[in-house]
Amino acid sequence: MSYISFCSDEGYPYNLDFDYGALAQLQHFSINNLGDPFIESNYGVHSRQFEVGVLDWFARLWELEKNEYWGYITNCGTEGNLHGILVGREVFPDGILYASRESHYSVFKAARMYRMDCVKVDTLISGEIDCADFQRKLSLNRDKPAIINVNIGTTVKGAVDDLDLVIKTLEESGFKDQFYIHCDGALFGLMIPFVKKAPQVTFKKPIGSVSVSGHKFVGCPMPCGVQVTRLEHINALSSNVEYLASRDATIMGSRNGHAPIFLWYTLNRKGYRGFQKEVQKCLRNAHYLKDRLREAGVGAMLNELSSTVVFERPKDEEFVRRWQLACEGNIAHVVVMPNVTIDKLDYFLNELVEKRATWYQDGVCQPPCIARDVGQENCLCSLHKK
Repeated sequence: MSYISFCSDEGYPYNLDFDYGALAQLQHFSINNLGDPFIESNYGVHSRQFEVGVLDWFARLWELEKNEYWGYITNCGTEGNLHGILVGREVFPDGILYASRESHYSVFKAARMYRMDCVKVDTLISGEIDCADFQRKLSLNRDKPAIINVNIGTTVKGAVDDLDLVIKTLEESGFKDQFYIHCDGALFGLMIPFVKKAPQVTFKKPIGSVSVSGHKFVGCPMPCGVQVTRLEHINALSSNVEYLASRDATIMGSRNGHAPIFLWYTLNRKGYRGFQKEVQKCLRNAHYLKDRLREAGVGAMLNELSSTVVFERPKDEEFVRRWQLACEGNIAHVVVMPNVTIDKLDYFLNELVEKRATWYQDGVCQPPCIARDVGQENCLCSLHKK
């Protein structure tokens, strides 16, 4: 195995453990799923049956009846967020968008694109939305509906917002049915159903939409995602397009027809049991990495419901580039995916420890303090080391 393929994917959440065999032959065809997945169009080379099969799988996972949901295979997680927030805006045209400061940048991009008022909510040290601050900011806008982005795994820290507490906060603030919740589950939205004792994302709760990425935990070889919303909401977005001989409530008109086939293949090959095993493996390996980092004197944090290990940013930018670590300020993270093995983690840890010995050998340069990012109890700088 080459060095690059061994270590170039630690910091970003891509599952590279896939083998699609004969499906590679599909690259000889131009497959385009135009318009609504549930309505035929004039273009004959499509994969709508596979797309609907994938959507049915996720609707069952999130407990929404077949005749009550609508959705489509998006081109990426960002498109899922753009669509979910757009549906919320169409349901409540004068609604205010609320999102935690650690939400994915696409949420704030949506606010700019749709010219929506957007309120940033503070977060706890874990990266989870601070519902006390959320309640304070809701109280300033009681006269307008609330459109809320709930993170099922934040980008940097992998924090899962407390959906039940968000709903309780809205109801206690007097919003009753005057709110729309979009759940951004880009990475962890598919993992959390298989985590024991984790709070569930389900349409049995008053949520409006959920989106996940298909190229992350699922392991699709091309960027894609899944967006599911309630059918009752979609009529406000829909328009018939004569050119397509179809209806279109999607963000993009033309959509990747290959992605649904690859997603359908993986979902059916692995099944719920297969994903459960992979989730347990990822969580187990993430705990291993966090423990090994702390044993080596490296400050690190791992949220309870996450496989994203946050630690002090390496001093050497060349090291960061070689391992493709995602960094923000004084912290970096490793997202432990199914293809990240214990051997790979050991290789990474050994090199990090070896490099740190040279970075800080003179005693003048010190490891960064990350207490403000992950809490004093997780920081092992000279000030906070016990």
